[in-house]
Amino acid sequence: MSISSPGIGSGLDVNSIVSKLMAVESAPLTDFDNKTASYQSQVSAFGTMSSALSTFQSALSGLTTASSLQTLTSTPADSTVVSATAKSTATAGTYRVNVTQLAQAQTLASDGFKSTTATVGSGAKTTISFSLGTVSNSEFGIAGTALANSMRTSGLSAGSLAINGTTIVTNNTVRSARALADAINDKTTTTGVSAKASAATTDASLFSTFGDIDTSGGGTYTLSVGGVDIAVQAAGVAGGSGITAASLDSALSGDTAISRALADANITVTGTAAGGDLQFSNADGSNVALTESVTGAVTGGIGNSAGSTNIGSSVTAVGTITLVSADGSPITVGGSDPASAGLTAGVGGNYLSADFTADATRTMGNIVIDSTNNTLQGITDAINKGNFGVTASIVSDGASGTGATPYHLVLTSTATGASSTMKITLAGSGGADPDPDLVSLLGYDPAGTQNLSQKSAAADTKATVNGIAVTSSSTSISGAVTGVTFTALKAGSTSVTVAKDTTTLTSSINAFVSAYNDLNTQLSALGAYDADTKTSGPLLGDSTLRNLQSSIRSTLSSTITGLTSSSLTNLSQIGVSFQKDGTLAVDSAKLTTAMTDNFNDIAGLFAAVGRGTDPDISFVSSSTKTQAGSYALNITQLATQGTLQGSTVLPAETTIDQDTTWTVTLNDTTPPKLANTATITLPAGTYNPSQLATLLQSSINGVSAFSTAGSSVTATVGDDGTLKLASAAYGSASNITITTSSGTEVSSIFGSGSSVAGVDVAGTIGGYTATGKGQTLTGAAGGPVDGLKLTVTGDTTGSRGTFGFSQGYAYMLNTLAAGYLGSSGTIAGRTKGLNASVADIAQQRADFSSRLTDIEARYRAQYTALDTTVASLNSTSTFLTQQLAAISANN
Repeated sequence: MSISSPGIGSGLDVNSIVSKLMAVESAPLTDFDNKTASYQSQVSAFGTMSSALSTFQSALSGLTTASSLQTLTSTPADSTVVSATAKSTATAGTYRVNVTQLAQAQTLASDGFKSTTATVGSGAKTTISFSLGTVSNSEFGIAGTALANSMRTSGLSAGSLAINGTTIVTNNTVRSARALADAINDKTTTTGVSAKASAATTDASLFSTFGDIDTSGGGTYTLSVGGVDIAVQAAGVAGGSGITAASLDSALSGDTAISRALADANITVTGTAAGGDLQFSNADGSNVALTESVTGAVTGGIGNSAGSTNIGSSVTAVGTITLVSADGSPITVGGSDPASAGLTAGVGGNYLSADFTADATRTMGNIVIDSTNNTLQGITDAINKGNFGVTASIVSDGASGTGATPYHLVLTSTATGASSTMKITLAGSGGADPDPDLVSLLGYDPAGTQNLSQKSAAADTKATVNGIAVTSSSTSISGAVTGVTFTALKAGSTSVTVAKDTTTLTSSINAFVSAYNDLNTQLSALGAYDADTKTSGPLLGDSTLRNLQSSIRSTLSSTITGLTSSSLTNLSQIGVSFQKDGTLAVDSAKLTTAMTDNFNDIAGLFAAVGRGTDPDISFVSSSTKTQAGSYALNITQLATQGTLQGSTVLPAETTIDQDTTWTVTLNDTTPPKLANTATITLPAGTYNPSQLATLLQSSINGVSAFSTAGSSVTATVGDDGTLKLASAAYGSASNITITTSSGTEVSSIFGSGSSVAGVDVAGTIGGYTATGKGQTLTGAAGGPVDGLKLTVTGDTTGSRGTFGFSQGYAYMLNTLAAGYLGSSGTIAGRTKGLNASVADIAQQRADFSSRLTDIEARYRAQYTALDTTVASLNSTSTFLTQQLAAISANN
C-alpha cells in the first residue's frame, strides 16, 4: 500500500527535499530566460532602428531629385488674371502679362425638333465625317442687304435698330451705310458687335449708253458726282462739239482738276464712259449721288442716245453694312424697322467668305447613320461613341404647346482653341447621295453651307508677355518665357515675379540636418553605455549598428564626384558641417551666400544628377548600382521611326471613293495584339496632297484604341510629291502597315511603297555595353553604368561627348537606408536571426522543462520509496520494541 502523504510515516519532508532539489536542477531556466530577454531586447532595438531609419529615409524623399531643389516661385500681382508655375530652367525676373482673350471651345446647335426619338430622314446609309481645323480670311457675322430707299432720303428713325438688346442711336442724319456703321460702332463696347460699311458704287450699267450732249436748242447740262461738277455744257453747243463719252473720260483721267476734286471727296473712278462701264465709288460707304441737271432742251447723256431728249436724272448709290461679332457668338437683331437698315430681325451669324484648313494634329472621325439610329438621340449617341474630339448633347429650350420644337442637337469641341473649329461633311453609300434631311441637320462648313448655328466660336487665348504677342489653344501659356507656364483666368493685366525659391531650399536643407540629428540621437542611444549607472543600450557593440553609423558618417564626409561643371562638392561649402558631439549644424550666412552664388549647383549635393556635353542627350534615371563618374558616349545607331513611304507622286487632286475603309496596324508586337489593328473609314471626296495627308493622319490618330495605347502617326508630303506616314514612336516596336478593306485602293496613293520598321538606339556609355529601347540607352548590368538611362536624340552618330553622373548625399543615403530596410534588408536579416535564436531557446527551454519533469518524478519516486522503507523500518522498530518490552515484562 502506497503512502498518499509523503513523510507522514517516516517523518521525512519529502516535498521540501524534492522542491529544493528541483530548484537546483531548474537553475539553467533562468539562463534561458535571460538569453531570451536579451534577444528580444535586441529585436525591439532593431525595430527602433528600422523605424528611425525609415523616418530618415522619408525625410530624404524630397531631396533625391534635382527638380525638388531647384524650384522657383512665381507670384502674380493680381492672381485673378493669371496663375503661374516656374520650372528650374526659368530665369528669375518680372514679366508683364496682358490677357485679352480666353480660349474657348466651339459650340454648334441645330434648329428645334419636336421629339428626340422621332426619325430624321429616310434611314438611307449616310456617313458623317467630322474634322477639326482653323478658319481664316473671314469674320463671323451678318451680311446686310441694300438700305431702304426711305433711309436714303429720310434717314433711319430712332428705335429702328437694336443689336444684342441695345438700341442703336439713329435719326434723320443716318442716310448712308457709313453713317449707320458709325452709329453701330458707337455701341460696340456694349453690344460686342462692330459694323463695316461696304463701298457705295454706282450701277455699272448706267453708262452702257451715253449720247453726245446737245444744247443747241438753248438748254444747259451739268453732270455732278458727290457734289463735284464733272461735266458742264452751256447753251448753244451742238452734239459732238461739247460733252461726249470721250471728253468725259478725258476729264476723269490723269491729274486733272476734276479727278483731284473727286479724290478729295473720297470718290474713285473705274471703267470708262466710252466703254460703257464707268462707275463711281466711295470706299467708306458714304452715299454717292450721281445727278444730271438739265435746263431747257437737251439731248443725249446717261441712258440716252444722241438726239434723245434728256429731262435730267438723279441716282444715289448706297453701300451695305456687315455686322461682325467680336467673339464669334450669335448676333441678335431687333428694333422697330431693322429691314430699313438692310437687316432681318432675329438671331443669326455665319462665317463670311471663309477658308477652312483641317488641323493634321487633331483627330478626324466619322459615324454612320442609317435606319437603326436616325433619331436625334441615336445621332447623339453615335457621335459620343466616336470619341473624335466632338461631344453631342440634346438641349431643350423649354418651349411647349402645339407645334413646339424644344429639342436641339448641340455639338461642342472637346478641346479649346481656334484649331478646334468643326467641319461636318456627309456622304451617301453605294453611289447614292447623303440623306438630305441629315444634310439639313448636320451639314456645316465654315467655308460653305452652315446649317448649324454657332453659339460660341473656337478661340485661342490671346495675350502679350512683356509686349510680345502670344497665343495658346488652351488657357495655359507656355514657351513665351522659358520654364514658366502662365494660366489665364480672365482678361486683364498683371505682373508675375519669378524668383529663386530660397525659402523652400533652406527649409529642405534644415529638414535634412534635423532628420540626420534625430537619427543620430536614436542610433547613439541604442549603442550607448552609461559609466555612472553601468547600463548599456540594447545594441552596444553590435556590428550592424556600428556599420550603419560609420557608413552614414562616411557618406556625409565624402566628396561628390561625377559633375565636373559643378562648383560644389561637399556640404561644408553650403554651411552644413559636423559638430563635436557628432551632430550636423547649418551656418545660415554661408548657406545664403551659396544660394546666391550657386543656387542650381546645390541640387547636385543632394540628388542624383546627370549632365552631358551634348544637349541632345538627356538624363532619364539611374539605379542604385550606377556609379558616379564621367563617361564618354559613343552612338553607333540612332533610333528611327517605323514608316510607310509612298512611291507614287500624288496628283493635284486625289479622289476617295464612297465606302472606303482601310485596315491599319500600328506599333504591333510579336505575337500580334488585336488592339494594334483597327479599321478606318475615309470620307469620300477630292483632296489635294496636303488635305490628303491631313485626312490620313487625323483618321488614324482618331482611333481610340491607338490613342489609348499612346500610338499616333504623322503624315507628310515630301519635296518629291510622295506621301509618307511615320509612327510617332521610335525603335523596333515602331511600325505601320495599311491594307485595303473596301473602296479606294491603298496602292493608288502609296504605289508600291513598303513599310519599314524602326530600329532602337545603339551605342556604349563609357566604353561599357548599353541596351537600346527606342531612343533610350541603358547601361548594362555588371559595370559602373549599370541602370544609367539616357535619352538620345539628334542626328549624328559616333562620339557624342561625355556624360557626367553624380549621386548626392540624400540620394546615397536613401540607397544606403534601402539596403538596411525592407524585407530583404540588413535589419530584417538580423531580426530574423534573433527571432530564430529566441525560438531556438524557447525550444531548448521546453525540452529542458520536459526533462525537469522526469527528474522531479524520479526524485519523488526515490524519496517516496525511501519514505516507505523508513516507515516500514519505523514500524518494525516499534513492533520489536513492543515485543522486547513484553518479553522483558514477562521475565
